[in-house]
Amino acid sequence: MTKMTRFGAASALLFSLILGPVHAQAPDLEARRAALNSLIKEQWEYTMRNSPEWASLLGDKRYNDKWSDFSQAAIDADAMATLDFLKRFEAIDSSGFPLQEKLNHELMLRQLRESAEAARFKDWEMPLAQNSGVHIDLPQIVSALPFDTVKDYEDYVKRLRTLPKLFDETRAQMENGVRDGLVPPKFLIPKIVKQCESVAAMKAGASPFAEPLKKFPKDFSAADKARLSKEILAAIQKDVAPSYKKLAVYVKTRYQPHGRSEVGMWSLPDGAARYSFKAKSSTTTEMAPEEIHQLGLKEVARIEAQMLGVAQKLGYQDLKSFNKALAANPKLHPKSRQEIVDLYQKYTDQMYAQLPQQFGVLPKGTVEIRQVEQFREKGEAAASYMQGSPDGKRAGRVMVNTGDFAKRSIIGIETTALHEGVPGHHMQIAIAQEIEALPSFRQQGHYTAYVEGWALYSERLGEELGFFKDPYSYYGHLQDEMLRAIRLVVDTGLHYKKWSRQQVVDFFHDHSGIEEVDVQSETDRYIVWPGQALGYKIGQLKILSLRDYAKKELGSQFDIRKFHDQVLGAGALPMDVLESHIKQWVETEKKGATRVAG
Repeated sequence: MTKMTRFGAASALLFSLILGPVHAQAPDLEARRAALNSLIKEQWEYTMRNSPEWASLLGDKRYNDKWSDFSQAAIDADAMATLDFLKRFEAIDSSGFPLQEKLNHELMLRQLRESAEAARFKDWEMPLAQNSGVHIDLPQIVSALPFDTVKDYEDYVKRLRTLPKLFDETRAQMENGVRDGLVPPKFLIPKIVKQCESVAAMKAGASPFAEPLKKFPKDFSAADKARLSKEILAAIQKDVAPSYKKLAVYVKTRYQPHGRSEVGMWSLPDGAARYSFKAKSSTTTEMAPEEIHQLGLKEVARIEAQMLGVAQKLGYQDLKSFNKALAANPKLHPKSRQEIVDLYQKYTDQMYAQLPQQFGVLPKGTVEIRQVEQFREKGEAAASYMQGSPDGKRAGRVMVNTGDFAKRSIIGIETTALHEGVPGHHMQIAIAQEIEALPSFRQQGHYTAYVEGWALYSERLGEELGFFKDPYSYYGHLQDEMLRAIRLVVDTGLHYKKWSRQQVVDFFHDHSGIEEVDVQSETDRYIVWPGQALGYKIGQLKILSLRDYAKKELGSQFDIRKFHDQVLGAGALPMDVLESHIKQWVETEKKGATRVAG
C-alpha cells in the first residue's frame, strides 16, 4: 500500500463530539464553511501535484509523466508549505460547523501538525530499506498504473527517461544521511544491493518496467504498439537498468561501510524521541513504550494458553512438540505457488457469502488475488494489500508471497485472507473511497491503528462466524494473533529496551511456531519500520472494547451490521475520535429506542 503521512497530536474534537454540534449560528458561518472546503480542496490539489505516483494510482492522470521531486529544495519547500497550510487552517474558526465539517477541520490540523513534527527527524535521509524505497516501490507502482490510452504510454516513457534523476536525488539524500548518522543497520544493506542488481540484470523485455507492454488495449494500432514498445524497451535499457546498476554500486561500495552496528532506533540521533513519536503516530494514543510492552506480554500469555489448549486436544503436551510436528507435516505445506493463490481465493469467496449478515453497506469495488513479483519476494510479508482505484477501474489486490513455498505453512492462510481482503483491508479501504460526502483526504486517510486494527478485528470476526473449522487452521488463526501480540513486545524491545536482533528471534521461537522464513523477515521489518507494528493489536483491542461497550449499552437493540457500518462509515479515524464517534452513535440509538418505546 502506498504509505501516507500518519496523523497525531491531541484534539479538542473529543469535546465537540461528546457535547454535540454547536447551535449558535455566527453571521459569517457560511463564509467560514466555504473557506474551509476551499482550503481542503487546495491542500488536496497540492498533495496530488507533489505526489504524482499516488495521483496516478488514484486515477488522476494529470501528472502521469512525472516522479516525485526528491531534491533537497523540494523537501524544504514542502516543509514550508506544510507550515503555511497549518497556519491557514488554524485561522479558520470551526464553531457552529456541522459535525463532519468540524471533523474535517480537526483531522486536517492533526495531519499537518504531525507532518510538521516529523520533519525534525529527517526520515527522507534514510530512504531505502529491504522492504521499501524507490528501488522496489516503483516496479510495484508500475504494475498498478492505468494504461488505457496512447498518452498513458507516452507519459510512461517520459517517466522512465527521468528515472535517473530520481535515483540521483535518492543517492544525494543517502549521502546526507551518512553525514547526519541516519543509516540502516549494516547487515541489511546487502539485501538492497541484491534487489538493485536483480532488476539491473534483467533483460529489458523481462523487466517489471516492461509490464505495460503485455496489456496494450485492443484498439491500439499496430504502428502505435511497435513505436511504444521500442521506446519503452529503449528507456529500460538506457535509463532504468543503468540507474539500478549505479545505485547498486553506490550502496555496496560507499553506503554499506557506514551502516550502523546497532539495530534499534535508540542508536540513531535523538533516538528516544524518534521512537516515542513513531509509537504515538502508529497507535494514535498517548501510550508509552513501557505500557505497550507490558500489554504485549499480557496478550502473549493469554493467546499462548489458547494455543496450548488446541495442541493438547490434538494429543500434544506442549507447544514446542506440537510446533515441531506442524513443521514436519507435509500436508500443512503447499505443493506449489498456485496452491497458495487458490487457498486465498477459496477463503475470500467463503467470506463474501457472509458479508450481508455482518454489514449494511458493502463495497462496490472488487478484490483479486495476485502473486508478489519474484524479484521482491525475499523482503516481503506473506501477503499485503494494494488498494484499488476510486473509480473502480482497478480492483483492489491481495498480493500473496509464494516464494520458498515449500518452506511455508498453509495454516495461516485462512486468517490472512480475512485480514488482507474481506472484511479486512479491502472492505475498509474500498468503502472509505466510495463515501462521496467525504473530502478526498479522508477517503484516502490512513491511521495505522485504525486500518490494521480493523484488519486484525476482521480475523477475529471470522472466528465468531464459525470459520477455522479445521483445528490446524484455527491454530494458525491463533498464531497470527500471537504474531500481533509479539509485535508489541519485540518492537518496543528493539527500539526502547535495546534488545538485540537475536533476542527478537528467540522471543518468536519461545512463543510461536511461526516458520523461520517469516520470523526472519518480520524481525528485519521491525528494525527498519519502527513503531508501525504497534498499531495492529492496539487498534483491534480498541474496536473490540467499543463493540462490548455498544452491546452493553444497547442490549437487545444492538445490531452488529449497524455497528460495523458506524466503524467504517466515516473513513479512517484516530482511536480517540473513533471512540467518541461510537459513543455518540450509541447515545443516538438509545434515544431512538426511547422514542419508539414511548
